[in-house]
Amino acid sequence: MKTLFITILLAAQLAHLATAQTKKTAAAPQIKTANGVVEGVIEPSGIHAFKGIPFAQPPVGELRWKEPQPVKNWEGVRKTDKFGPRAMQNNVFGDMGFRSDGMSEDCLYLNVWTPAKSAKEKLPVLVYFYGGGFVAGDGSEGRYDGESMATKGIVALTVNYRLGVFGFFASSELSKESGHGSGNYGYLDQTAALRWVKQNIAAFGGDPNRVTIAGESAGSLSVSAQMASPLAKGLFAGAIGESGSVLGTLPPVPMSEAEGAGSKFAEQVGAKSLADLRAIPAEKLLEATAKSGVGRFLSTMDGYFFPKNPVETYTAGEQAHVPLLVGWNSEEMNYRFVLGQDAPTLENYTKAVKKLYGERSDKVLKEYAASSDADVEQVATDLAGDRFIGFGTWKWAEMQAKTGGGKPVYRYYYARPRPAMTAEMGNAAPGLAGGVTKTADPNAVKVAPPRGAVHSAEIEYAMGNLSKNKVYAWTPEDHKVSETMQNFFANFIKTGNPNGAGLPKWAAANQGDGVQFMVIDVNSRLETEKNRGRYLLLDSIK
Repeated sequence: MKTLFITILLAAQLAHLATAQTKKTAAAPQIKTANGVVEGVIEPSGIHAFKGIPFAQPPVGELRWKEPQPVKNWEGVRKTDKFGPRAMQNNVFGDMGFRSDGMSEDCLYLNVWTPAKSAKEKLPVLVYFYGGGFVAGDGSEGRYDGESMATKGIVALTVNYRLGVFGFFASSELSKESGHGSGNYGYLDQTAALRWVKQNIAAFGGDPNRVTIAGESAGSLSVSAQMASPLAKGLFAGAIGESGSVLGTLPPVPMSEAEGAGSKFAEQVGAKSLADLRAIPAEKLLEATAKSGVGRFLSTMDGYFFPKNPVETYTAGEQAHVPLLVGWNSEEMNYRFVLGQDAPTLENYTKAVKKLYGERSDKVLKEYAASSDADVEQVATDLAGDRFIGFGTWKWAEMQAKTGGGKPVYRYYYARPRPAMTAEMGNAAPGLAGGVTKTADPNAVKVAPPRGAVHSAEIEYAMGNLSKNKVYAWTPEDHKVSETMQNFFANFIKTGNPNGAGLPKWAAANQGDGVQFMVIDVNSRLETEKNRGRYLLLDSIK
């Protein structure tokens, strides 16, 4: 009897062990990619997440400042349960909450969130490029997290790319080595990631023919750049741009100018050759870029990624002919970027505009008109935002509507100001480009909260990630705006059209009478363009 009892107990323990092992296997989804098997995790929502998948070889050593090279195959199962390292970058913005595995020049990793349980589902795909002025940012940031979008039936990805000197340094030696111009490595990283998606996303349940690329700020510029590059043709079927395009902000510079800047930087770090530059440790190179006198590393007209100026590409209708959803925010930049420290009076505003525009100031004062001191703060805010990024976004929408092969262009204007910060934030205040400025001084003067939606404010709303930002005391109204905006985005990713049940009707800007756009706020609504003269004027000035 005792022997029988022990036998039954042992069998029960073995059965329990087998069940536990089955659960463990179920909790670790595996996907076979072109380079090997990856093992991810199951999020509480049931979404399968694969974090830190390499899409190119580490761009280190001799691969520094080279086009990304294909990933080498690996044996066995590669764990992809945590984010890879973020790209080399200085601490620039106060609103970037990284979850990355440190910082490294070895940074070319992407992250996938999928609701698919098999490779047969052919779900729409979103590839998101982060913002940060091409000097900061990372695919691990909570505001870009793809889990919420995946619950909408979308395979969502975030992609890392090289930044700053590592992503956009150019030199005559590099141009000679490549056989064409140099620079644009950050953009080439993005294209390499899109090629990876084309080759591998079906294994994650995605449809390689239904890929939408999206991004905010530098990420939005990136989307407009990928649309202009022949290297990315056929790799995506739709595009979303949130605040910015290379048609107006940080456009590529002539090769000779970029090579000259590269030569100057090499002198500043004491490098006599490309070999010397590649021998400098990544940390030292990054440190050198923060010193005074070192300029920004800009993208280039390299004759390869950019065969010509993007404005020429769009004018000729040679960009990608895909549906575009694009817009900008109501307070992209503060009025002080026009007025400086001067009080917002009519006299000071007029003086500032005359200093900025000289003989054309009368035309600017007519389009950005203020009739009293009370008008100045808002009008100067409008002008500052358009000078910074609003105009370039408008230009992109305008050009795509004219030469994009008749594909629809859906334009939005995001107007929801963020709520107050939580009590835990103490003496923190809103900073540049949506950042957060903290001070330990309890007597510090509080900065007045923005009246409108600041640069980058819409990201958490659009991606359904308010809960991942603990800085602000989100209200039911904020969640309502987020639900509306995310559903607009999700519908567009699925069908190339943002319209759907329970949402305000959104007419394409290039279809019907007048240019219409969606104001996204607590009460989202369609309006007709009324400030067109402003952008036509800025276009003529630029």
